[in-house]
Amino acid sequence: MTTSTVGTASGLAKLKAVADLVDKLTDDLDKLTLLPQARNEALEQLKVYGRDPKDADPIFTNEGISMLLRHAFCSPSTETARAALRVLANAMLLKPETRQMFIDKGFATRACSELKVDSWDNEFLVSRVLFLSTYDTDVDLLNLIDKHRLADHIIENLYRHVKVMSTKAKPKAEPMEEMALGETLKLMFNVTHFCKERVSSFTPAVSHVVSLIWKHDGPSSKPLDPPFGSLVNALLNLDMTAEKSRSALYPKDEPNKFSLRLVGLLDQSMKAYGGGELETVVTPLVSLVGKLYESAPQAVQQVLRDSLLPTAEDRQGVLGRGKTLSASLLKNSTNPMAPALRDAISHLLFDLSDKDASKFVENVGYGFASGFLFQNNVPIPASVSEAFSRGDATGAQRPVNPITGQFLDKETLGDVPEMSQEEKEREAERLFVLFERLRANGLVNVQNPVERAVREGRFRELGDEEVEELD
Repeated sequence: MTTSTVGTASGLAKLKAVADLVDKLTDDLDKLTLLPQARNEALEQLKVYGRDPKDADPIFTNEGISMLLRHAFCSPSTETARAALRVLANAMLLKPETRQMFIDKGFATRACSELKVDSWDNEFLVSRVLFLSTYDTDVDLLNLIDKHRLADHIIENLYRHVKVMSTKAKPKAEPMEEMALGETLKLMFNVTHFCKERVSSFTPAVSHVVSLIWKHDGPSSKPLDPPFGSLVNALLNLDMTAEKSRSALYPKDEPNKFSLRLVGLLDQSMKAYGGGELETVVTPLVSLVGKLYESAPQAVQQVLRDSLLPTAEDRQGVLGRGKTLSASLLKNSTNPMAPALRDAISHLLFDLSDKDASKFVENVGYGFASGFLFQNNVPIPASVSEAFSRGDATGAQRPVNPITGQFLDKETLGDVPEMSQEEKEREAERLFVLFERLRANGLVNVQNPVERAVREGRFRELGDEEVEELD
């Protein structure tokens, strides 16, 4: 039966064909009834049938998975083993119950040892099978790390990718090499996520991931497309405070090198992605920059503040309306369609402000800071209503609007008609009542500016007949 014929079979015809193939491949395990080419062709046909689980039930039974496991991990033929692994990986993806079969039959430990085989195809397939086994199973990751060298083999595979990228003349990885790297990174992310007790076992991987981020040239149109997105994710769970990590992240000769690489990647990504992709693709990178800042030396932290916080140039206008990276970050810090990104950016900017509410307001303006401060129960600074000064391009201090973050002398007033004295007084009364309501609810802890104006003799109380009731 040709592959094209296999692809069109359905219903009872497909079910019978799949059952016959499973039986034939099962009999072959002990009796060697098939020649190597026929065996591999049967597995290829089974793979095609298994792409759609409908009418392919025999593949996903205990007997079908047992057959695939034995061909995948016990066959003396590399080609046969890989053909069986492809069917197995598809089955574990499509039918979650088959993942526990893989664990129950004791093949997770065999898969760990297979990771050390120097082959992109093998790395891709075995890493994928192990990756899928981390979902909806009782896999013992501690045992795989401590007794079967899972962490060591993952780190060795990453090192192989670094060596290849360091020695070959071509700047771009081969397709299978890149796919293998992606699966290894996904596996490492899941293992470090689900087995936090052994995160330290993966510390040597930090230097390899950093090297790969440097050596790969990402597409400018989608800078976090593979392998960059997976490289970024892989670092998130690792220990950046370990000495080995710090020497890779902040090398003595160029301590800012990696930090600025991530800033450049973030700048490209904020321009390249939109909609849902901002939420799913860019959020991990923002989180990684924040994590990098936390563990960075003071000099590197200063470089990150200079790169990510609004500059004097940004303050020529209202913050968040320009095209710089800081403007893009501020604009998305209130993005209602990307809550995870919004939260990650706000936390990053707050961290860049030394987690100080006053500095935070000064850096981004009260308009952007207020929501984050309220949500995180951070007291509003008493100076929030007062203008403050920031240095311009020459270093000279200039007053800044605390709400918008713009230099006061750069503000332009709209064409609004002048209010009459009566209108001003009524508006002041409204503001007084609203401000008192906020203070009574604990939302502000500063003196009512209208109350202060009365005390200083700059405000005339209205008579009862002049006060308008508020809705």
